Amino acid sequence: MTAPISASEQTPAARLGARLFRNRSWLPVPFLLVPLLWPGTPSPTLWLVGGALVLLGELVRLAGVAAAGTVTRRRSREVQRLVTYGAFAWCRNPLYVGNFLAWMGFTVISGVLWFLPVAAALFAVEYSLIVRYEEGVLESIFGAEYLAYKARTPRWIGRPPAERTAGPHDWREALWSERSTLLQYVALAALFWWKGRGWGW
Repeated sequence: MTAPISASEQTPAARLGARLFRNRSWLPVPFLLVPLLWPGTPSPTLWLVGGALVLLGELVRLAGVAAAGTVTRRRSREVQRLVTYGAFAWCRNPLYVGNFLAWMGFTVISGVLWFLPVAAALFAVEYSLIVRYEEGVLESIFGAEYLAYKARTPRWIGRPPAERTAGPHDWREALWSERSTLLQYVALAALFWWKGRGWGW
């Protein structure tokens, strides 16, 4: 039986977010084309700081995937369960927070530091709209249970939950699920290293 569609899912922001949601796999591309193609001055310090941000972002993502499982790879509005423990007890969107940290990290690595606030603004607009859609879907499906979770858990800035929550984590499945993301990171690191050498060998 299909859940009734909530008012939150029908707002203009949520409808636009639904389109972005379906195309979210390539949304990070604009964040990376500018720092990749624009002249920058990478340095060992920037590699260290940027690499730490990428690593932190992937750890946040991994914690979220371990808790939620492959449901994080969905492309439809069908959701089987509401995950409120683990990384999702700290904030409602740990995977997107992880994405943000990783993309900011690669921007730092590039040395194109003026692009950091621009990328942050673009990311905020795009992913805020996506989250409006996802929140509307979760409200449609889980109703009061989701609204209670939403009231006690911040959207972006993580904080320790008031009560400890436990739930299953499959770290092996999470690592396997993240293999394409990790390969993308390796490819991007190689491209930025190549750029730092002046696109020459």
